Amino acid sequence: MTTTPHEEEAPVRGMWRQGLEVFVENRLALVGVAIFVLLAGFSFLGPLLYHTDQVHTDLTKVYLTPGADGHPLGTDGVGYDQLGRLMLGGQTSIVVGLAAGLLATVVGTVWGAIAGFAGSWVDAVMMRVVDAMMSIPALFLFMLMASIVTPTVPMLIVIIGAFAWLGPARLVRGEALTLRTREYVMAMRGMGGAGGRAVRRHIIPNAIGTVIVNATFQVADAILYVAYLSFLGLGVPPPAANWGGMLSDGLSDTFSGHWWLLYPPGIAIILIVLAFNFIGDGLRDVFEVRLRRR
Repeated sequence: MTTTPHEEEAPVRGMWRQGLEVFVENRLALVGVAIFVLLAGFSFLGPLLYHTDQVHTDLTKVYLTPGADGHPLGTDGVGYDQLGRLMLGGQTSIVVGLAAGLLATVVGTVWGAIAGFAGSWVDAVMMRVVDAMMSIPALFLFMLMASIVTPTVPMLIVIIGAFAWLGPARLVRGEALTLRTREYVMAMRGMGGAGGRAVRRHIIPNAIGTVIVNATFQVADAILYVAYLSFLGLGVPPPAANWGGMLSDGLSDTFSGHWWLLYPPGIAIILIVLAFNFIGDGLRDVFEVRLRRR
């Protein structure tokens, strides 16, 4: 008895629908999605509605309090509108965080899958590289690289992604060690299938749940790393902005009573990191076998 294409697609649709139901049941995950959409819309669509000059300074409007002279969040020490600055900083933080997190996930997934599937001395060598790099504090490596090269947005993505892949690599390697002993992988190898095909068609696809969940946490970590580097003065140079750099600038101004320069970027960083952590928790529920088989 043959099955029609519609009958074959039905289980797939059912699985996606069940996964969506599980995700929706997690209220914090929905809150995380809402927070991310709001912050992304604020950062990328906000400047289209609220026009400010974030290039030229205006020393006649320094340290205006919130609401003064048409500035809802006031101005900073060189006259930049703080609300417009927050939008501009959000663009940098979100773009670098997403790109660096995805880069780290891709590199770590491929590295870990190859190491776990190959085993033997290949696994030993590849994972010793990971262990050696993980023995050095990540923030120190980021600071070292950021102080050597000019910290542009693309360079920050490369710097963070080049070292943040170590965690995903160990995670996926553990999944690969389990998956390579499964019957379908052994059968494919018994029929002469190449190792590269096994990694592409079986190891990575079957570890995709773990990879996707970890990717959300990688993005959150990358946003924090951007904030760390910028707080230490190693972020993108002016007139570009990001929330970590604004937080660093606002810290010194807070002691002078200019509180509006500190709290908005600090709250934005907390919200975006919480959002991705909530989304990651929701996705973990979706890919949890026990919950999908209830």
